[in-house]
Amino acid sequence: MTVTEDPATQATAPEKEIGKARRRKEDARLITGRTTWTDNMVLPGMLHLSVVRSPVAHARITAIDVSAAAEAPGVVAVLTGRDLADEQGSIPCAWPVTPDMVNPGHPSIAVDQVNHVGEAVAVIVGRSRTAAADAVELVDVDYDLLPPVLDMEEAVREGADLVHSSIGTNTSYHFVFDAGEAGTGTDTEQAFADAEVVVSRRFVNQRLIPAFMEPRSVVVQPQGDNYTMWSATQVPHILRVMLASVTGVPEHKLRVIAPDVGGGFGGKLQVNPEEILALLIARRLGKPVKWTETRSESLMTAHHGRDQIQFIDVAADREGNVKGLRVRLLADMGAYLRLITPGVPALGAFMFPGIYKFPAYRFECDGVFTTKVPTDAYRGAGRPEATFAVERIMDELAVELGMDPLELRRKNWIQSQEFPFTTVAGLEYDSGDYDTATQQALELVGYDELREEQRRRRESGDPVQLGIGFSTFTEMCGLAPSRVLGSLSFGAGGWEHASIRMLPTGKVEVVTGSTPHGQGHETAWSQLVADSLGVPFEDVEVLHGDTAIATRGLDTYGSRSLVVGGTAVVKAADKVIAKARKVAAHLLEASEDDLDFTGGRFSVRGTPGTGMSIQEVALAVFAAHDYPEDVEPSIDADATFDPVNFSFPHGTHVCAMEVDTDTGFVKIRKYACVDDVGTIVNPLIVEGQVHGGLAQGIAQALYEEAVYDADGNLTTGTFVDYLVPSAADLPHFDTGNTVHVAPGNPIGAKGVGEAGCIASTPAVVNAALDAVRHLGVRDIRMPLTPERVWRAIHQGGDGGDRATAGSNAYGGAQTETTAGVSTPASSLGGDR
Repeated sequence: MTVTEDPATQATAPEKEIGKARRRKEDARLITGRTTWTDNMVLPGMLHLSVVRSPVAHARITAIDVSAAAEAPGVVAVLTGRDLADEQGSIPCAWPVTPDMVNPGHPSIAVDQVNHVGEAVAVIVGRSRTAAADAVELVDVDYDLLPPVLDMEEAVREGADLVHSSIGTNTSYHFVFDAGEAGTGTDTEQAFADAEVVVSRRFVNQRLIPAFMEPRSVVVQPQGDNYTMWSATQVPHILRVMLASVTGVPEHKLRVIAPDVGGGFGGKLQVNPEEILALLIARRLGKPVKWTETRSESLMTAHHGRDQIQFIDVAADREGNVKGLRVRLLADMGAYLRLITPGVPALGAFMFPGIYKFPAYRFECDGVFTTKVPTDAYRGAGRPEATFAVERIMDELAVELGMDPLELRRKNWIQSQEFPFTTVAGLEYDSGDYDTATQQALELVGYDELREEQRRRRESGDPVQLGIGFSTFTEMCGLAPSRVLGSLSFGAGGWEHASIRMLPTGKVEVVTGSTPHGQGHETAWSQLVADSLGVPFEDVEVLHGDTAIATRGLDTYGSRSLVVGGTAVVKAADKVIAKARKVAAHLLEASEDDLDFTGGRFSVRGTPGTGMSIQEVALAVFAAHDYPEDVEPSIDADATFDPVNFSFPHGTHVCAMEVDTDTGFVKIRKYACVDDVGTIVNPLIVEGQVHGGLAQGIAQALYEEAVYDADGNLTTGTFVDYLVPSAADLPHFDTGNTVHVAPGNPIGAKGVGEAGCIASTPAVVNAALDAVRHLGVRDIRMPLTPERVWRAIHQGGDGGDRATAGSNAYGGAQTETTAGVSTPASSLGGDR
């Protein structure tokens, strides 16, 4: 034990880590490839799986002949759905959003019927990957074709062809949130009846593909009746629980490891059919097995995101004060309900009011089955769709009223002095200042100069027009709290767990239940612990992603890692300090109340020259020669954090867009955003998260769309057709931050992982429309391809292949009402 008495020998207090732009610890191994991806795993005697997939969208399976494949060189076994029918169970859905929600079940491998192109119908087990892949072509499957079900609006009509005839409907659920009935708002129908102005629109949030960098991969090693699974997953803890419930493998006999994972964006927040199949086959054969998808398999069979048709009505008075909001959604579930498929649009229900003080609000959503791959969480999960709708309809209302779109927003958004503010949807927004963020964003983008340039271009008839679009947004993140999730029938809690182990050499091991897939946990958590314990940043090691090491956790999604998981780490550090204080007081022969802890050192108040570091305490406890009788020889600690509220980052995004009216070509001229994500632990990581989110949100607006043909084939099944933008396709981003700390966690963090993706899409679309509204364009359907933009300008409509107008799925003609006059929506443009 060392007690420092001479102040000259005391170590200088370490520099604060929170707020420091540290380069990520992870990057050296990730960038150079000196790491372990799941597909890198090679085990003795390992077999390889290839999946035989349906080439048709909807059919009964009448026969499968596997004899030729079974005799092929290097093939060990061929298994069909019939072979595994008694043990495969059903892929779990953890979010029954209504008590009467219809769930047809989802086999990992089809037994009697296929319901989307790419669904598994057989599995080849080979001694090599190539042997298994070659044998796929030898399996002969007979299909009795059924009509594909692709159009949501047609699917919910009476007499429509059914995806699952056994359940008698294509509607999985009808979810309603009415603020009047919930007691959080006024009567919505009365608000609309009394309104001076009502604007109605139909928006489409197209189907997207997560397109993560590392394809999905799984390896399973059986060891007697124990199993270790390596998987490229965001959710090893959740996956372990769900696999145990589906396969009957006892949870304590199953270890799940997520090694370094190359991106997810929600696309790896899943229990995949192939994970279940790999476990079942490893159990059946008693040998390790591996499956790694091809990129085409990934695009075709990994779950997709978004895919909503949105009917939005806003009511206001002539001065622009909003009076009510109505939202009606058709949300494409795809062929089955995956882990949280039905809950994604329901989660978004609470964000459609955005940052605005709507006194009345009603939300309705029908989850619709189609013969497409299932949808599920994709970066933002319900909140980008909601933000798109409210930010687009606010622009539409501004046009109808002849108001500046920012003036309309300012008139209706929550003022800084009103926080905390309970919205009409029942959420309590914690903190913020929309005015300040907006003013900073306008300065960053050079707003006045852009408006002047826009005026000049219009007056001169320049074929390249300039538009400016806004998105003033907030989101609910830090996905928790458990009680709230329980009230929404979510199948898990929202807490997170962490452990801190003080090693005798002075190093620190941090074990986190939050599992990264590129966010920088190892760096940010090290910064948190370095500041809390006063130890060097380099002395902290962060362990994660292994259910045998991080035994408790709820993983990574919903921008919860720092807000919930990071807080658990800080709370564990506080417990370490509390334990160490008892030991230090004993060794320093002082009262605990007389000890100060600063910069990693305990000192006796009034005698600052006497003290010891927390690392010296750790060594003393390890030696256990002299410590209090009522204290265990350990200062390690665990903590679990369950927030009482979500956190609510916000921001203002401004996009300046050039539109060539002759060709339809669009180009982002400038993009500026100011986000408030609370306390910034690492500015470099925050900047990277914002840039990545902007890329994905802009991609939805301009590039990406999963397209099916009339037979249900995915026609965008390669990166030749599914356009993921590169850095060369994106502009320079001017970014900034305001900081209003979140009161619901001791870090003050709000979350940043999804902000850019949520905010950018409507900003880009609003900008493009602002450029060509004076030419009579009311809407352009995403993505804003040159063809769609040109058609919207020269032929009317939204440039897409569907009519915005006409009878909607809720049985009535969609109308736009202004100043009490009802006008058929078909007058908005030509046939679409």
